[in-house]
Amino acid sequence: MLQRFYYTLFETEFGWVRLVASENGICQLVWHQPSRDGALDSLGGDAGFIEDSAPFYNLPQRLQYYFGGEKVDFPDRVDLSSITPFQYSTLEIVRSIPYGETRSYSWIAANLRRPQACRAVGQALRRNPIPVIIPCHRVIGANGRLVGFSGGLSLKSLLLNLESQNAYRELQKKRVTTQVHSSRVQGSRLESDEI
Repeated sequence: MLQRFYYTLFETEFGWVRLVASENGICQLVWHQPSRDGALDSLGGDAGFIEDSAPFYNLPQRLQYYFGGEKVDFPDRVDLSSITPFQYSTLEIVRSIPYGETRSYSWIAANLRRPQACRAVGQALRRNPIPVIIPCHRVIGANGRLVGFSGGLSLKSLLLNLESQNAYRELQKKRVTTQVHSSRVQGSRLESDEI
């Protein structure tokens, strides 16, 4: 029996996006396309592909928020059955990199217990079928430089800047909240001391 694949297309701040899912989870994300037709072109005909947004729940909306500059989590079920075990292990580690943070290729290789496998890590990331959801853009060189990204270094830089600006705003909110709370606590101490 032919496996069914579902897809949906939608527009974001970063262009058109196409999501594809099998019955086991999200298996492809194509983004930064100039048009709806461009996002649809590389689908490869309609053999087994059904346009239906239901399997994606609210993922298109969360991706729109993400590309609009909001912090978003992607705990969605993914289908990585088309990749090798090494690629799978690499992408699982990359998926754990927190929003607004980066890790190096050597860090990932060390976490795979294969410290000499930095190039293999890079090759696995190049084959990431679900960028953003599996945030390979958060992987940088050991020296802190931006290297390698299937979407190009300018897009990698844009995504990292988007996340770091939002992370900075979140940090500022926490500082303000902490300062306000601290002021209130000091104010109530003063009032109780005056009594």
